[in-house]
Amino acid sequence: MKRTYKFRLYPTTPQQATLRQWLTICRLLYNNALAERKEARDGQQQAVSYYEQANHLKAAKQTNPFLQAVHSQVLQDVLKRLDKTFKNFFRRIKKGEKAGYPRFKGKYRYDSFTYPQSGFALDYHHQKLRLSKIGVITIKLHRPIPSEGEVKTCTIKRDVDHWYACFVVALPDSTPESQKRDIQQAIGVDVGLKSLLTFNNGDTIDNPRWLRHSEQKLAKEQRRKDRKVKSSRNRHKQNRKVARVHRKIRNQRKDFHHKLSRKLVDNYDLIVYEQLSITNMVKNHRLAKSISDAGWGQLMCFTEYKAEEAGTLVEYVSAYHTTQRCSRCGKLVPKTLATRIHRCPYCGLVLARDHNSAIMVLQRSTHYVKARSSSLSSSGQELPVEPG
Repeated sequence: MKRTYKFRLYPTTPQQATLRQWLTICRLLYNNALAERKEARDGQQQAVSYYEQANHLKAAKQTNPFLQAVHSQVLQDVLKRLDKTFKNFFRRIKKGEKAGYPRFKGKYRYDSFTYPQSGFALDYHHQKLRLSKIGVITIKLHRPIPSEGEVKTCTIKRDVDHWYACFVVALPDSTPESQKRDIQQAIGVDVGLKSLLTFNNGDTIDNPRWLRHSEQKLAKEQRRKDRKVKSSRNRHKQNRKVARVHRKIRNQRKDFHHKLSRKLVDNYDLIVYEQLSITNMVKNHRLAKSISDAGWGQLMCFTEYKAEEAGTLVEYVSAYHTTQRCSRCGKLVPKTLATRIHRCPYCGLVLARDHNSAIMVLQRSTHYVKARSSSLSSSGQELPVEPG
């Protein structure tokens, strides 16, 4: 399996200028390669492959001193990135999805370049990263990269005025069957907007609403930006201030999700989520901002990869009628979004709407059903759906 380790870089002022120059060169190469493909397809009805453009790159480097200043494999990776973009474009066409033809990259829309194989080296003792044709940059190695892992690529990324190094590390395969946990503690999770998570035992996790809490500050900085003259230096400075606010919101959400997912993985052997189509859900313009602010997909992704390393199971079940169906008798009890209490007219069960849904999510888990039946056959006691 592969994992990405991200570390903060602290380049000097000349090194920052070099990094920005490399981003500009890579962006222009990307745009020129895209233009070449577009002209060949529109004019001659021919496709240009990655290998053809890589061969042209060798000749272009002989006459272009800017290309010579950049590591050769970094330039090749730019062409591979474009090739991958076109492959995804044609894949979406075949599937009948919205295709989205590859776009040219603007000045502030190309923020990373990659050393795909070589050209970088880490000095753990002195906290340094050596990059070919750039130099030695101070790096904050706040956690070790596993010794059994093999570093495959190094990506240098710009986030407004911060720089990061992202290492893709190939690790041994996921936890073997012998080391996976027995299902003793299982939890069903219902994601929402009022409460971020509701569990089958009735516990809830409040929704932090990071974006909502920062909207006033964000609106203030955006109004200041709108007063600046377009393409002016002051407007560019204000753009960076707006981007810093967005970065803080993004980091707050990510930190919260990392801690919450770690807590779930450490405390439970089986975690069951609903299989949600978040892409379709955000098409509702009344809920789109709140759903994006909650970050359900990111939380599920974090939980899944942490569980893979810890031997915990994460299962996704159908979300169909988990809210509408009674968790005790199984009868259908229709509700609107405004109805927050589940009241079953058939069996008399009264629960919070999300609590009932979380119980239904756990009951639909195949792993939980198997563990429940095996526990009943071995000890005469089955795993509880809801404590108490």
